[in-house]
Amino acid sequence: MIWTVIAPRTQTIVGSTRYLNMALSDKRVEIGYTWYARSAWGGAINPACKYLLCTYGFETLMLNRIELKTDARNARSRAAIAKLGARQEGIFRQHMIVQGGHIRDTVYFSVIAPEWPEVKARLLTRLAEAG
Repeated sequence: MIWTVIAPRTQTIVGSTRYLNMALSDKRVEIGYTWYARSAWGGAINPACKYLLCTYGFETLMLNRIELKTDARNARSRAAIAKLGARQEGIFRQHMIVQGGHIRDTVYFSVIAPEWPEVKARLLTRLAEAG
C-alpha cells in the first residue's frame, strides 16, 4: 500500500510513504520507503502521516505491531522515528549492501498495540501544538 503525501496548505506533493513487508496473518506491517521534500522536514507532515498510518493499522486492521527501520548512519531519521514514540529494538549489523557498496547496519523500531494509546496521544499533542 503506497500513499502520496500532499501538503495541506499548498496542495503540493511533498513525499510518499507506504506499508511494506505486510504479514497480516501475523498482524504486522512495516512503514517505510518514506521520503519528504526538504520543505516538509521538521514540521507536522511526518507525525501526521504516521498518525494516520498507525491509526489505520491498529484501529482498522487490528495489527499487533508496526515496524519502522532505518540506516544506522541516518541520525535525522532515527531521531524522527524515536520522537514519534516508536521504541528502538536493536541493530541488525551488516544487514544489507546499499547503493555504492556500503554495508548497512539497520536500526529496527516498533510500536506494539498496547503502546498505541500512549503513542497516539503523543502524536495528537504534537499535531495540536503544530497548529
